[in-house]
Amino acid sequence: MSKIKQSDSVCFTSKGQVVIPAWLRKQFHIEDGTRAVVQATSEGILLKPVTAAMIKRGRGILKRKPGDKPLTEEWVAHRRRELEQEERHVG
Repeated sequence: MSKIKQSDSVCFTSKGQVVIPAWLRKQFHIEDGTRAVVQATSEGILLKPVTAAMIKRGRGILKRKPGDKPLTEEWVAHRRRELEQEERHVG
């Protein structure tokens, strides 16, 4: 049984682009045009591909119950908390 690599090195272009190694693209089902979510974490940059399987798993999670706050209000509150955290880290 072969060992799966856990890391590899890549280079950023002057435009900030990076080529994901083929073994990772295959492992995570990344095809031409696959979108990704990019997050800043305490360890660095986290890149999460948004695949068809991820979208399928997420179906129905936005269903609302009567009396729940609208998602837009929850999102605005969430963004405010994020901005406050960013300001604390910068300032």
